Amino acid sequence: MNVWSGETVSDKIEMFRDSVIQHGPENDRVYVMKTTRTDCQDVIHYALKLADSNGYSKIFAKFPESCKQFFEQNMFIEEAKVPGLFNGEECGYFSGRYIDLARKLETRPELIEQVIEAAHSKYSDGVESHMLSPGLTCRIMNRNDINTMAFLFKQVFPTYPFPIHDPDYLATTMEQNVIYHGIFKGTELIAQSSAEIDFNARNVEMTDFATHLNSRGKGLATYLLAVMEDDVMKRGVQTAYTIARAYSFGMNSTFAKRGYQYAGTLTNNTQISGQLESMNVWYKQIHGYMEGRA
Repeated sequence: MNVWSGETVSDKIEMFRDSVIQHGPENDRVYVMKTTRTDCQDVIHYALKLADSNGYSKIFAKFPESCKQFFEQNMFIEEAKVPGLFNGEECGYFSGRYIDLARKLETRPELIEQVIEAAHSKYSDGVESHMLSPGLTCRIMNRNDINTMAFLFKQVFPTYPFPIHDPDYLATTMEQNVIYHGIFKGTELIAQSSAEIDFNARNVEMTDFATHLNSRGKGLATYLLAVMEDDVMKRGVQTAYTIARAYSFGMNSTFAKRGYQYAGTLTNNTQISGQLESMNVWYKQIHGYMEGRA
């Protein structure tokens, strides 16, 4: 879990004992990004206090099964469940408490169903190889790439739930636990993504997929995802997951093509490009995938 002492326009990330919380009006929520069995009761109370004092309309939390009873007792509703999210053994839950019940209402349920159905129709075991077109290269990004990365993120996402437009944020997370991959056409960065690893829980969030408008529709996100999986498996990761935009046919299908399973939908959860959007959670046990490839 990366910890960055900074702000996303007006949202900030902070430590609460051994837990990590993001909160602010940009996403109009408190997000308990990481918590433990010993922390969870107190972190729930702290999250409720933050929501009350700041008028946030949702509290969103990711936590292990050992914390589930405490969140349920505090009126959190399960929205997604990922088997083996913690060390390949303990289930992980994504749950929400809606302070404003209007936020709980999904306005486009039919579209989400269509997206999930379309993704399932493209499901595969994810073991096929993917090739880049001639003239394209892919590599892990480094500090010399940071300004270029920030520029592409800003082109693709005018606003985002985390400060990926900020070179300082990219530098800090790169030094901690986030591995960024990029695809280049010559010297031009045309696509990128990030693998945010929780080494203690041995899981990874595959996220921040950004492709330049002129390079879309060429399977670059699928290629990046395959490369990221191979890389994080070597680092001992057990389970990969993503929180994908629920209205995006392309991104949901990308994960289904790589053998990810649908875990649930987070309603009106995340502010991207100026509006709150629902998000779909997908997951894959990649240690088993690695064994299958051996």
